[in-house]
Formats: sequence, structure tokens, C-alpha cells
Amino acid sequence: MNQLMNNDIEMTSLDIAEIIGKKHQHVMRDIRNEINTLGNEIGQSIFGQSSYLNKQNKKQPCYSFGKDGAMQLALKYDAKTRYKVIKRIEELENGQKLNLPGNYKEALIQLVGQVEENEKLEAHNKMLEQQVSEYEPKATYVDEILRSKDTVTISQVAEDYGMTGQEMNKLLHEIGIQYKLGGQWLLYSKHKGQGYTKSNTVDITHKSGRKSVSMHTKWTQKGRLFIYENLKDEGILPLMDIQLNKSNELVGVDQ
Repeated sequence: MNQLMNNDIEMTSLDIAEIIGKKHQHVMRDIRNEINTLGNEIGQSIFGQSSYLNKQNKKQPCYSFGKDGAMQLALKYDAKTRYKVIKRIEELENGQKLNLPGNYKEALIQLVGQVEENEKLEAHNKMLEQQVSEYEPKATYVDEILRSKDTVTISQVAEDYGMTGQEMNKLLHEIGIQYKLGGQWLLYSKHKGQGYTKSNTVDITHKSGRKSVSMHTKWTQKGRLFIYENLKDEGILPLMDIQLNKSNELVGVDQ
């Protein structure tokens, strides 16, 4: 057994990934680099190889370590990240994470709360991911023009088709443009970074004191055109085009 036996706490690479908001594979890479830098003898005495079961119930590798390993790893990161790791170490040392349930009911409530928190975190990360993709610079002249155009809400787009915003969101989901996560509509990965949307997040404090994050998304003119082309492929046209087609048909009959 490695040096973990001499530490008061035990953490894993998964814990670090959650604390600092990095992908687990990147934390694993950071640990391997530390082991290489320290040398196998020292590095492997601090960082022990372990494993966990992923969502598909498959065994995956990870690292486990005590306070020495956590501090060694924290030194690789910036000041804010180091602060987060150190605070978690202090919490573990003070027993703040050992809030064990006293009975089955408490355990169930605690489990449900943790699941809800994880879902909120996942939704928040996805919102941030979409926002980051929207800030990517555009390369073409057309993109530069579209960037200066006014954005529109989904309700405004829906109005062009004689729908409600709720109906339009559902339709865009059905044709593979967006999906719902944590109460927010997010673009599928293949559509991100194309300049179709502009989003911002808003912190909300409820009457109960509970805090949450909401994302307000508007569609650019490029995004509006993207919706039009996709709906057109589904045989769905805006009211203006339908009226125009009817007018053209009437003209054709008169002639």
C-alpha cells in the first residue's frame, strides 16, 4: 500500500476533476506528468492506481491519493484552482464531508439531492460550453455582416410560422437541432460554434432563497436562416411564403 495510509483524507482524480472543472482524462494526464517528473518511486508512493465504474458500468482507471498528492497536484494549477483544492482538503479534514445519513429516509433524501445537484452542474457546464462556442471568431464576410444584425427570440421566429415559442422549441428538437437539459434548450454539438445563437446566463434568487442559473438565448439572422432551411426541408414554410405561394397559384389560374 502506498503513502495514502499516512494521510487523514483520501481523494481521487475524479474528485479533482469535479472540483476544478476539468475533464477527468486531463487530470489523469496531469497526474502522470507529476509521476514522471517526481520519478516512479516517489510519484507512485503518492499517487496510487485505482479504478471506478462509469455510467455504462464499465471499469475505468483513475488515481487515488491523500493530502500529499492533492497538494502536489494543486501546485500545478493557478491560484483560484489551488484555492478550490485546498478548501476541499480542509472540508475533508474537518469532517464536513462525513455528513452520513441516520436512516434510510435521510439517505434517500441525500441521494436525490446529490442527483439534482449533478444535473444542475451538467446543465450549467453545457450552457457555458455553448456560450464559449458562440464567442469563436467568424472568418467570412457574410459572418461579419450577420454579426451586426439584430437578434430575435424563439417566440419571434415562431410567430413567422404561426406557432408559439413552445411549439417551435419542440419542433426544433424533433428535427435534431436542439435538446433540453436542466430546463434549458441547448444546440446539439454539430450546430455549436456556427454563429446561430447568442446567449447569456442570469443568476436567479428565488423567494425561498434558492439560487439557480437561467440562460437566455436569442437567434442571429444566420440562425434564423438556418431554421428556415431546415424547416423548409421538412415541408414547413413561414406564413409569408405560404401567402406568396397562394398568390402565385391564383395568378397562374387567371392566366
